[in-house]
Amino acid sequence: MSLRETAYAKINLALHVRRRRDDGYHELETLFAFVDAGDELVARPALQDRLHVMGEFADGLDNPFDNIVAKALSALPHGDGWDVTLDKRLPVAAGLGGGSADAGAVFRLARRAHGLPDDWHARAAKLGADVPACVESVACIGRGTGTELEPVANDLAGTAVLLVNPRIPLSTGPVFKGWDGVDRGPMPEGDLRTIALAGRNDLEAPALALVPQIGDVLGVLARSGAWLVRMSGSGATCFALYDNAEQRDLAHSTLPPAWWTLCGSLR
Repeated sequence: MSLRETAYAKINLALHVRRRRDDGYHELETLFAFVDAGDELVARPALQDRLHVMGEFADGLDNPFDNIVAKALSALPHGDGWDVTLDKRLPVAAGLGGGSADAGAVFRLARRAHGLPDDWHARAAKLGADVPACVESVACIGRGTGTELEPVANDLAGTAVLLVNPRIPLSTGPVFKGWDGVDRGPMPEGDLRTIALAGRNDLEAPALALVPQIGDVLGVLARSGAWLVRMSGSGATCFALYDNAEQRDLAHSTLPPAWWTLCGSLR
């Protein structure tokens, strides 16, 4: 019997960087949201763990057998083993939490088949700052390094969203290193729409310095009829939110074919 799970793409509707901590990490306030599409995982019972990676962005994983999916499997009870096929549909190093989303999908698979241990949140956090949020893949607020999660009123479920990436990988480390260290204030309070509209992404400027093509994407999306356009995470993917799917699809039809795109809805 096989189990299937979608690794939902993560976007940061807002991302406020407050300070660099003594341990080298950054203190964050972020608003997580998730798109109803992403990578696909299929798990089948096996005598030992095996991982097969396929899909458009499979080549972006330097060592698929040492990636976060394999690490998530080793961190969770799942019987003798699983034979997992990962269809890598999201670009790598793109600000979409692709690896974290894959790990979150493994946690959901393990929960369905065997249940999760009481300390699952700590196990998820050890794999990456975005992983705890990706386990549930529902809109929430993240604080600390992003692992301290709080619920938020989700008034944007079903909102039409368009993701666009100029097909340029952008590693998180250099973007955070380029942050100017200025605390521009806390993330506002309220529901998803209120926080998103009043929030910002403090990593947008350093990401633009490294990949100026992000500005091209933001400029095109800003003229597409969206009511919110922003870069996600540390980039280089940008998102646009629309009043309806027709507006989103019309905007999508005008984009340069060389860019990677995904049309979906917020969960």
